[in-house]
Amino acid sequence: MHEHTTAQRTKLPQQRTAANRGVLGLTIGAGLVLTLIAIRTLTASLDDQPALGPITDFVTLSLSVVIESMPFIILGILLSIVVQHWLPPGFLMRVLPEAPWLRRAVISLFGIALPVCECGNVPLARGLVLRGFTPAESITFLLAAPILNPITIVTTYQAFGWDHGILAARIIGGFVIANVIGFLFSRHPKPQDLLTPSFAATCELEARHGHETGSSVRERFRASASMFGAETSTMLPALFVGSAIAGAIQVGVSRDLLTTLGEHPVLSVLVLMTLGFVISICANVDAFFALSFVGTFMPGGIVAFLVMGPMIDVKMLALMRTTYTSAVLARITLIVALSAFTLGLGVNLIA
Repeated sequence: MHEHTTAQRTKLPQQRTAANRGVLGLTIGAGLVLTLIAIRTLTASLDDQPALGPITDFVTLSLSVVIESMPFIILGILLSIVVQHWLPPGFLMRVLPEAPWLRRAVISLFGIALPVCECGNVPLARGLVLRGFTPAESITFLLAAPILNPITIVTTYQAFGWDHGILAARIIGGFVIANVIGFLFSRHPKPQDLLTPSFAATCELEARHGHETGSSVRERFRASASMFGAETSTMLPALFVGSAIAGAIQVGVSRDLLTTLGEHPVLSVLVLMTLGFVISICANVDAFFALSFVGTFMPGGIVAFLVMGPMIDVKMLALMRTTYTSAVLARITLIVALSAFTLGLGVNLIA
């Protein structure tokens, strides 16, 4: 009892600090969004000037990624709070199978019940790790959930129907790739080394002191508010950096060059994979964006775009860097890219 009280007292200053960081993060984030909007408004009447064209495009593209992603990140943080502070202790562990491969397979289906865009899944994955999930299990969830999201499945069907097996290739390919990568990382001898030192320390602190799900409702609300502040202060700067990088790359890459390569069975896959990595569009609507490439690109390229983008893109790498090391992200990116390329090439060969 004394140890638990001491742990709570130790957490109070940390919670206040996290809440202060959250307010600061939200303030900075709001300021950046307002700055981007102001710049876009001031340059709107000067779009025809070549010198300001790239700047205007950069601001517009970066701002669109921020606005598109922000609601899903907030939703993901809220779901993470529910998992950590409002579910009964051990609830998720009790309902999951014991066999590691089967656990990961079930975890990869969480996206069906939690229709959050890929960027919102990052804070949720952090919450799962804090609840006792292994890093490999959280990675499996992160990669599979955006594609196995029911909204994503419905929009993909609406865009393509059953044509060329695009929908089936996306669902099956996403599930298999996520579970293969989860299996590979589950073989790591020191799973905690997959996490950043700061997040690993947070996990160790939570494991040592336990969760306060048995405390009063008032204390749960207080802990939830503190966690919201801490997570927003972590996620929002990463979102702005990732969005800015995505906007800059889009301005620098010629769309005309991309479309001229669309009819080649190999280059079409590589080009749309690269495009999916760069534009950082939400998985819930990317099928309608890809629909514009029908007739220009081969089906395999579209499949590669629909698999690569939701799993790994510029914005996601910035967000995931808050949780996983750079070496882990480099390996995930390489495996996803090779897998998406193989999948797209196979679809082109069949088509």
